[in-house]
Amino acid sequence: MLLQHQNYTDQLNQRIMKIENPILPGFNPDPSILRVGDDYYIATSTFEWFPGVQIHHSKDLKNWKLITHPLNRTSQLNMAGNPNSCGVWAPCLSYSDGTFYLIFTDVKTFRGPYKDAHNYLVTTDDITGDWSEPTYLNSSGFDPSLFHDDDGRKWLVNMVWDHRSEKHPFGGILLQEFSEKEGKLVGPIHNIYEGTDIKLVEAPHLYKKDGYYYLMTAEGGTVLRHAVTMARSKNLTSPFETDPQNPMLTSFNNPELELQRAGHASLVETQNGEWYLAHLVGRRMPTRGRCTMGRETAIQKVTWTEDGWLRLEDGSNEPKMIVEGPDLPEHTWEQESPRDDFDSEDLNINFQFLRVDIEEAGLLSLTERPGYLRLKGGESLNSHHRQSLVVRRQQSFFYTAETKLEFEPETFQQMAGLICMYDNRNYYYLHATWHEELGRCLDIHTFIAGEYNEPLRARISINDEGPVYLRAKVDYDKLRFFYSEDGENWTFTGQIFDASTLSDEFEKPGGDGHFTGAFVGMACQDLSGRKKPADFDYFEYHNRKEMDKTPTKAEDYYYVG
Repeated sequence: MLLQHQNYTDQLNQRIMKIENPILPGFNPDPSILRVGDDYYIATSTFEWFPGVQIHHSKDLKNWKLITHPLNRTSQLNMAGNPNSCGVWAPCLSYSDGTFYLIFTDVKTFRGPYKDAHNYLVTTDDITGDWSEPTYLNSSGFDPSLFHDDDGRKWLVNMVWDHRSEKHPFGGILLQEFSEKEGKLVGPIHNIYEGTDIKLVEAPHLYKKDGYYYLMTAEGGTVLRHAVTMARSKNLTSPFETDPQNPMLTSFNNPELELQRAGHASLVETQNGEWYLAHLVGRRMPTRGRCTMGRETAIQKVTWTEDGWLRLEDGSNEPKMIVEGPDLPEHTWEQESPRDDFDSEDLNINFQFLRVDIEEAGLLSLTERPGYLRLKGGESLNSHHRQSLVVRRQQSFFYTAETKLEFEPETFQQMAGLICMYDNRNYYYLHATWHEELGRCLDIHTFIAGEYNEPLRARISINDEGPVYLRAKVDYDKLRFFYSEDGENWTFTGQIFDASTLSDEFEKPGGDGHFTGAFVGMACQDLSGRKKPADFDYFEYHNRKEMDKTPTKAEDYYYVG
């Protein structure tokens, strides 16, 4: 009998789908999760990266596919000049009566006493189609969220920023009605929740269940003390009561957890009445303790107690790496090819630009030379305006990226190549350029914490014509560059760079004030203003499961930290 019971238990466990966190690896913070029928969607922040907002799709909460960037026109989102880690913060995705609603903030500055944070609404009836032009809402604070009440009224909540020196800057959660007919906020403004002693209350989302309005917020800042706080009230405009066991989710008390920085969450109920919480996390590399992949999205199964409070399924408040999946059939997506040969007239959805649409600006073309991605030389890598740059997220502690470049520079001011970057203060750039004595050559530029360096002992001479192949390998905090002139025989450039500098925590320990993640991709500059083009034949990106085993003799390289 005991053996039969064990066999039954083993079979049951095999049938239960297991979800491994993070579900959205790489820079995908501030998740807003939504179910419409049998479809699940998560919207995440993109900050200064264009197009704005990533939306992933799933049928089972385990397997996710990036399907759209809704803010894909300059008329919807113009971030030219935005400082680093500004731009699109904390989108909120919702649905009502056949319409998808997306609320987002475009932050224009946040360092210093003031926060210029402008909140907008866009809508569509087709989530992968065109979204509307934005409707301006307010600028009182960031992290806006739209709640659709069951009486048909709609309410906006956002945190309020208080710049006064005698006040805490996170001044609470504001509530105001949104009139869809008038296309604007109307009526009185209520401060419905000032948070707890954890402080820094933000990321509000409203839900209604069993006669209560539930307010889910984040506290502690999006760093190690990050947490999810729940509060509730019978009336929207009345004071909200905090969960007596707050916080309901945090990593702060256990530095050994693989998922750190847990917070900024949203709720979804499945078709079968199960509840799940999508939330922000960060994975720290063991060698340096930094999160090169920035803030990612994880998921937890949750339940409601008899007295109406939300808890993780196991009763704790610490995020789990492995989570029991919902009672739904597993739905996998077709595997994406790691190699893009640029044979389509549409850019791969995984690529993004900095701040502006460089295709609209005339700096990118997939048609001028079919089968190639053409980048025309733009401004320097330190620009906040028109960089000619196409990159994708780092999604593993170990990866290899490679491209084939055709580029014939005529001056030292023309450069094109492979870049590993966090933002325009922190990057490593292997590129082809021109030198008076060498002709066409390879060089490496680094810009780390705003300090410029050219670490090659000597520039690398290459053929004056023909392609050059460039490769980057990352293993935790070690970045190596390689090059080839035939695509088969590769040469190590001779340095190991500190890839952990491409992280939230590098410039400011704890990560406060830096909110994105590491990217890798292709770039082209022409500082003479002639827009010299560079043609990229392909781009490959491979996540690896383990460290690179390529032997490298100690005397063949030196470390650049």
